[in-house]
Amino acid sequence: MEFFASLHPKIVHFPIALLIVYTLLEGVGVVFKKDIFTKAAFIILIFGVLGALAAVLTGNQAEETWKNWSSAGKNLLEEHETFASITLWYFFGVLILRTLFVINIEIKNKFVVHATKMKIAFVILALTGCFFVYETGEHGGEMVYKHGAGVSIEKQAQQNQVEHGD
Repeated sequence: MEFFASLHPKIVHFPIALLIVYTLLEGVGVVFKKDIFTKAAFIILIFGVLGALAAVLTGNQAEETWKNWSSAGKNLLEEHETFASITLWYFFGVLILRTLFVINIEIKNKFVVHATKMKIAFVILALTGCFFVYETGEHGGEMVYKHGAGVSIEKQAQQNQVEHGD
């Protein structure tokens, strides 16, 4: 299980980047009225959600391997975990809605009149989701930089030597 835990810091930045790029592509597609951007956004969203799932699963494994939590660290971990779950489920919901939108527009050719309004709605949903991405990353970064989560034992020992003057 430590192997999966060690993957968390390696993969966590991919869904962050993908979900932000998704948001940008949705916005560019609306502004420039080019379907190529919104189609690319849909594909990026799929990979972003899959990446978020991998990040949450490996994060759960990382939590199991880290035992030296202070009470403040435990609270921070809980907040990080909560925001990570919210982010995953939120974008999964957006993906379901986006898939239904693609099916209706591309296959059944329904709701074409409202397509622009729907695309604007997806931009708003994506921007809202970016808030969750930000909060998840903010809490995760604080766990690493303030509480040493995921830092190797060697680095922790070196830090202790520096702090205590050994």
